Amino acid sequence: MLDIEEFRKAGYAAIDRICDYYYSLSSLPVKPSVSPGYLSHHIPKTLPESSEPFNHILDDYTKLILPGLTHWQHPSFFGFYPTACTFEGMIADLLVSSACNPGFNWASSPACTELEVLMMDWAAKLLGLHSDFHNSSSKGGGAIQTTASDSALTAVVAARSLYARTHPTVPHESLVLYTTTQTHSLGLKAAKILGLNVRAIEVKAEDGYSLRGEALRAALDEDLKNGKHPFMLIATVGTTSSGAIDNLPEIKQVAKDHPSLWIHIDAAWAGVALSCPEYRDQLYHAEINEIATSFCTNFHKWGLVNFDCSTLWVRDRTLLTEALDITPPFLRTKEGDSGLVIDYRNWHLALGRRFRSLKLWFVFRSYGAEGFRAYIKRCIAMNDSFITELKQTKLLELVTAPSLALSVFRISPSALASSPSSTSTEPTATLETLNTLTKSLYSRLTSRNDILLTQTVLNGVFCIRFVVGSERTVLEDVRKAVGVLVEEAEGVVAEWRKESVGVDGEVVVQNGNAVV
Repeated sequence: MLDIEEFRKAGYAAIDRICDYYYSLSSLPVKPSVSPGYLSHHIPKTLPESSEPFNHILDDYTKLILPGLTHWQHPSFFGFYPTACTFEGMIADLLVSSACNPGFNWASSPACTELEVLMMDWAAKLLGLHSDFHNSSSKGGGAIQTTASDSALTAVVAARSLYARTHPTVPHESLVLYTTTQTHSLGLKAAKILGLNVRAIEVKAEDGYSLRGEALRAALDEDLKNGKHPFMLIATVGTTSSGAIDNLPEIKQVAKDHPSLWIHIDAAWAGVALSCPEYRDQLYHAEINEIATSFCTNFHKWGLVNFDCSTLWVRDRTLLTEALDITPPFLRTKEGDSGLVIDYRNWHLALGRRFRSLKLWFVFRSYGAEGFRAYIKRCIAMNDSFITELKQTKLLELVTAPSLALSVFRISPSALASSPSSTSTEPTATLETLNTLTKSLYSRLTSRNDILLTQTVLNGVFCIRFVVGSERTVLEDVRKAVGVLVEEAEGVVAEWRKESVGVDGEVVVQNGNAVV
């Protein structure tokens, strides 16, 4: 057990190790080379009976834990979405841990509540959200949740409660939650937890995998005709697979005929780009402010704030409190009863909550709005460079239009031309062939530890995602990644040619398939 002075020394030692880790990060493999269960060979089955020196514990962290980490902050991490990790956030997390409190009401630690009230307004103004969403409006407001899944679940609970209050004779089993076939699994999970019907509306490649108003209207009308009750739509600004943005202008027109439909905007990744005015039209900023009942974005993804920090805003805070307010006698306080303070436990599902707003405060003050925007724009610029280099090769092609700092690609049909230098128009390979080859490319990439990308499927098209977001990634890392992709794609195509070569030594393509 550490006393204060021992803690001081151990803390210095831990910070030194963190600094050494970041100095060496770019030279480390992006992902670990360990097998499932590797730690069980190094860590005893039961805890020690007596205490151990703390420096031994730190040594084991370096020796056993670090080799098993996937380094999401690595300059060559281009998978999933970025997870923010800044030194400012680390220090804030340390300070929060030193004054740990559950933060369930204002009285439990006034600073925790009041800083969150202020930081959610800072964030709302940074993103240009309507004043109705500001805590200072005393009408709506925002609260920090753990993840976008928790934010969505909280919104679904509130939406269901609202519909039940305004439609008391409607049975629970007739309610329908609407998503799309590209909505994050958070929609299905919320419906599963709450026992709700969910309808995933098909989105099309020609629409950029965006939900169109016509498809939404058709689904709503069909369900109403069959006695169902639409109560909520989860629309997405920046889907996980491709960064698609649902067509909010068209959805707005449909919503006019369905005033009881709660519209939750899930902008977990792309929402922070609203900080840059030049991207707001692309992200349907005006429509978000007009039609969103609730809005979520994760500052712990592309927003420089260490995990976890999912921000959820509602246009009317009573929609949350009427669904979630439980105040037993032991939680009552004169401040809460007065209505002069927010008790955030009534804005989400759990009772206790972490002091996450300190991370926002530290990061916002350290970067400033200007520095925050510069980081977002730098990531998008690097993705633009990636696209430029991708288009210079016949090996790879974009599957759909890029979205901000995200591109989705596959093996190009032109890579399968009968002559590598051919410029003639030839039959395109079948979807099956291209999927098979792109899977082979992805398999080659996953066998490497110097780069990390992730896969997805868009309406039957197997593809690979490339997303820029690590604060430590620079243009040279992007160029290096393109080199890796070209190298591995050349290997895939060479193997395909070897298997598909004709008797005259030429690759023969018939009906899009290579044949001998």
